Amino acid sequence: MHTIEKLSLKQLQYFAAVAEYGSFRQAAFGLNITQPTLSNQVGVMEKMLKIQLFERSRKGINPTPEGRELLSSARRVLEEAQGFATQASILAGGGMGTYRLGVTPTLGPYLLPHILNPLHDRHADLKLYVREDTPSDLETGLINGQHDLILTTLPIMSNELIVAPLFREPLKLALAKDHRLANKKRINRMDLLGEPVLTISEHHLFHRQITELCERVGAVVRRDYEGTSLDTLRQMVVMGMGIAFLPALYAKSEIRDEKELRLADVEGINVVRKHALVWRNTSPVRNFYKQLSGEIRVIIETTLESSILPASHHRIGKRGAPSKR
Repeated sequence: MHTIEKLSLKQLQYFAAVAEYGSFRQAAFGLNITQPTLSNQVGVMEKMLKIQLFERSRKGINPTPEGRELLSSARRVLEEAQGFATQASILAGGGMGTYRLGVTPTLGPYLLPHILNPLHDRHADLKLYVREDTPSDLETGLINGQHDLILTTLPIMSNELIVAPLFREPLKLALAKDHRLANKKRINRMDLLGEPVLTISEHHLFHRQITELCERVGAVVRRDYEGTSLDTLRQMVVMGMGIAFLPALYAKSEIRDEKELRLADVEGINVVRKHALVWRNTSPVRNFYKQLSGEIRVIIETTLESSILPASHHRIGKRGAPSKR
């Protein structure tokens, strides 16, 4: 007990930062302190605990097996402390605090401009630190404490997370202006049989969704050409390298007219992506996140009514499943 009383939250923060960065120099820079101060505090912590927390080698700094055992507990304590401070601030009517929001690159840039200002109108002191990553890495980062919330595409695999469905996003079929189907606004799925379809690189969930869709309609995914982004994909369509499915919010944001390419809907198939706000089920401010998800859903349904479809259900639960009542 005597040792525990001497430990400080700042020392736990230093411990977690060194583990995350894998370098005392980079961790010190991120914490805005000097490297000797950081090294000294970690050393003091090791002496108090009588445990070596890190292995130091030419390749960098890695937690020892004992350090790895303690790291998850340290992160949990820091999260609880941050949640305590945030909740106290909310109850006192003060600032809302800063939240780390992870978003996917195929959604965030085209959705956030529509929701950030209305959110700030409701919560003037709410600050969001936004980082982009793939859905799988966002989920891993959320579990590991690198994000407080993620705005991502379903499905979510972990049962440690709470999923609040927000909306469904249709996919639009993009064709070059001289494509044989370019003059049709609605295309029969049979017309896609054997058509070469372009998509982004396979580490994106969007790639897997498009691959599964092509299997359903008999189209062929082009393996020899993959876009690095939705913008690249659009340019490849314009060049006549194939057709592509583009998210409706991207099309709304980036395709101002249809001079270079045409957009169409495909009949007979349900071509949508499902998006949700997700957080850890242990978060101390999970009630606030639940409130925030409801506000975001209303904002989206109000401002983007012509581009999206409402979520199939609004009940919040684990892994996107409806909560039990």
